[in-house]
Amino acid sequence: MIVRRLAEQAPFTTKDGSTIRSLLDRSNAPVEKQSLAEASLSPEGATERHYHRLSEEFYFILEGEGTMEIDGETREIAPGDAILIPPGAWHQIRARTALRLLCCCAPPYDHGDTYFD
Repeated sequence: MIVRRLAEQAPFTTKDGSTIRSLLDRSNAPVEKQSLAEASLSPEGATERHYHRLSEEFYFILEGEGTMEIDGETREIAPGDAILIPPGAWHQIRARTALRLLCCCAPPYDHGDTYFD
């Protein structure tokens, strides 16, 4: 059995500029098909607009408020919101207040699958 405690995971910054703590991915578990991480953005922070060729992503908002933009459509986001980001979809998340969310990627998150303008 593999159990990872969030508080024990070291934070790092992804290519898009968010700070994440990986809970389960290829670096810390025998993961093959998905990854799970907690991400955070400071108030007024934002990720760099980007897309993933391979990964489908789910975001689940735990704390804070902001906006989510996917392929030119923008929506307000708040705790309890689940967001689907299809592979190939340009996206950016902006925090109005401190934002904390769970990110699930399938296949697992990989820096090499992050593309910018």
